Amino acid sequence: SPMEVEFTKDGIIFNKVLNQLDDLVLKTTSILNIVKADYVIISGYVAILFGRSRSSEDIDMILAKMAPGSFKTLWDSMIAEFDCLNASSADDAYESLSEHVAIRFARKGEFMPNVELKFAKRSLDERTLEDRQKVILNGNIIYISPFEMQIAFKLQLGSEKDIEDARYLYRIFKDRLDMKALEQAATKLQVREQLQRYL
Repeated sequence: SPMEVEFTKDGIIFNKVLNQLDDLVLKTTSILNIVKADYVIISGYVAILFGRSRSSEDIDMILAKMAPGSFKTLWDSMIAEFDCLNASSADDAYESLSEHVAIRFARKGEFMPNVELKFAKRSLDERTLEDRQKVILNGNIIYISPFEMQIAFKLQLGSEKDIEDARYLYRIFKDRLDMKALEQAATKLQVREQLQRYL
């Protein structure tokens, strides 16, 4: 792989020159870490983090359900740094999240890129949170979806961009993947055929 990625029992450790998205992720996750929110980053950013060069407008994160009071603390910290693009108060945002509508945050005065937060909804979301991988990026802790889950999820989404993301992660981490976990994820998401075809 193009960068030195070290796999340790404490997590995946690596350093890189940070791009605009990385920067946004580190700002957001430092707030999430401080308020002790459980989160996992999913989707396109996982491939971009490890060097796939493509643009993305958003960073998708799943949050474990929080009580309104804890969420208010998170909201206040986020609003100090960011604009919320689709909610005007903590109550408003919490209601959206409870109805499984994502809320989006961007740097003040900007729309892109943005962070999309949503509460865990299905058992797959819960599993992704439980099995999240710790990454230490330039000394900062972030949590991402397990690669196996991510690859299967991307194959299920199925656009050309998603399939390329899946192939990229597969290619880079082939020696590190738990093939049984990958098969299980593919079975669960009904993409075994795609797994054979594309990877």
